[in-house]
Amino acid sequence: MTKLPFYEKVGYAMGDAAANLVWRGALAYLAVFYTDTFGISAAAAAMLFLVVRLSDGVTDIIMGMIADRTSTRWGKFRPWILWSTPFLALFMVLCFTTPDLSETNKLIYAYATYIGLTLAYTVNNVPYSALMGVMTPSDTERTSLSGFRFAGAFAGGLLVMGFLPDLVAYLGNGNDAVGYQYTMYVFAALLIVLMLITFFTTKERVVPTIDDKSNLKSEIKDLTKNLPFIIIPLLSITLFFYYRELYSGLFFTLVMITMWLLIKRLLANPSDKLTGTQRDMVDLLTNKPWLILLGIGFLTMMFNGIKYGVIAYYFKYHVGDELMAGKYFIGLLIVSILGALSTSYLSEKFGKKPLFIVALLISAILTIAFYWVPQGNIAAIFILGCTTEFFSAIMPTLFFTMLGDSADYSEWKNGRRATGLIYSAGTFIQKTGGGFAGALVLIVLAGYGYDGMDESTIAASLPGMQLLMSWIPASFAILAAILMMYYPLSTKQNKQMSDDLVQRRSA
Repeated sequence: MTKLPFYEKVGYAMGDAAANLVWRGALAYLAVFYTDTFGISAAAAAMLFLVVRLSDGVTDIIMGMIADRTSTRWGKFRPWILWSTPFLALFMVLCFTTPDLSETNKLIYAYATYIGLTLAYTVNNVPYSALMGVMTPSDTERTSLSGFRFAGAFAGGLLVMGFLPDLVAYLGNGNDAVGYQYTMYVFAALLIVLMLITFFTTKERVVPTIDDKSNLKSEIKDLTKNLPFIIIPLLSITLFFYYRELYSGLFFTLVMITMWLLIKRLLANPSDKLTGTQRDMVDLLTNKPWLILLGIGFLTMMFNGIKYGVIAYYFKYHVGDELMAGKYFIGLLIVSILGALSTSYLSEKFGKKPLFIVALLISAILTIAFYWVPQGNIAAIFILGCTTEFFSAIMPTLFFTMLGDSADYSEWKNGRRATGLIYSAGTFIQKTGGGFAGALVLIVLAGYGYDGMDESTIAASLPGMQLLMSWIPASFAILAAILMMYYPLSTKQNKQMSDDLVQRRSA
C-alpha cells in the first residue's frame, strides 16, 4: 500500500481550491454579471448557458480519452494541469471584461470567452480529477485524498462566496464593471499559484498497461467518428428537460431506443474487432460499479444543486433578509470542510457503501424538516442547514474516491484502465446534474407564478420555495440511497482487487 505524505494531500487539495475560484466564483456570478453589468438580455444569456453546457459535456468525455492516451515524463494527467492553467486564468479575466461593443458583438464576445473558459476548465479539471486515481493504488488512501480535495474545494468556495461581492465593491469603487475585472485579476493570480503547487507536489504512481497497437492521433480520429453517439443523446435529454412537450418527448424516446439497439450490437462484437475507443465504451458499459455511480452522481448533484439554487430566493422572500444568505453560505462551507475531512475516518469505520447510504438518508430527513420551519426562524434554518451540510459534504468526497475503485474494477476485470474517461464521465454527470437542478428551481418557481419584477407574485410562490428547500431535493437523496444499495463493491472486494492489481503490475 502506498501511503501518501501529508504535504502531497494538501498539495492536491490546492488544485480544487483553485478550480473552485472558477466553479463557485466565475461561473456562479457570471449570469448576474452578464445581465446586470455587461448588458446582455436574460433570454440571450439563458440560451448561452444552454449551448455551452451541451458542448461542455462532450468536451469532458473527449478530454478524458485524450488524457488516458497522453504519455510524458511528468505522467498522463499532471502535464495537463500545468499546460491549461495560464489559459484558465486568462479566460477567467476575459469573461469579466466589458469591452464597449454593440449588442450583437457583446453576445459574440460572451460566447467566445465563456466557451474558452469552460474548455480551459475541462482541460484542467478532468485530468486533475483523474490524477486522484493514479497517485496511489490504495482505495483507503484515495478516500483520505478525496477528503483533502473537497476540503480544499470548499475552502476555495468559501473564499469566493465570502469575499467576491465585497472585493467588487472595493476595487470598483462604485463601478461594477471595473470591480469585477480587478477582482478576477486577484483570483486569476491566486489560481496560478495554487495550481503550480498541485503540479509540483503530486506524483503519479499507478502506471496502466500501454496498448502498443494504437496511438493518440488514430484514437482521436476514431473518437470523432463516434461523437454523434455522444452529442445526440445529450441533445435529446436537454431538449426534453427544457421544453417538456410532445415533440421533444418523441425525439427523446426515439433516440433512447436507437441508442439501446446500438449498444446491444456493440456489446455483441468480439473484442478484437473493436477500435480503442469502442473497447473503452464496452469496458464502461459492462462496469456495473461505474454505471451505478453515474446515477448516484446525477442524483446527488440534483439534491445539492436544488438546495443551493433556491437559497438566495428563500432568504430574500421567505426569511426576509437577503444579506443573511451570504452568512448562511459561509456557515455551510465551513461545515462542508469538516464533513469532507471526516469522510476518510468514517469510511474506514463503517465502509464506503454503508456510509454513503447513511449520509443520503440523514441528509434527506433533515432536508424534509425544512418544510416545517416557521417563516423567519433563523436559528432553526442554520442548525438544520449546517447539520445537513456535514452529511452532504460526504457525498462528493465518496463519489470521486469510488470512481477510482471503479477504475480498479475495470483494470481487474478487463486488463485495461481508462482512468481519465471514468473520471471525465463523473465530472460530466455532475455538471449535468447541477445544470438540471438550476433549471428545475426556475421551473418550479414559474409553476407557482413567480415573477421577480412583479412583487404581487411573491406571496403565491413562497410554498414553491419551501418545497425546493425540503421535499423536492430530499426525494433525489432518497432515490440515490435506494440505488446505492445495488452498488456491488464492498471493502473486502476493494482490498482484494488492490492486492491482485499490485501483483499484476509488479509482474
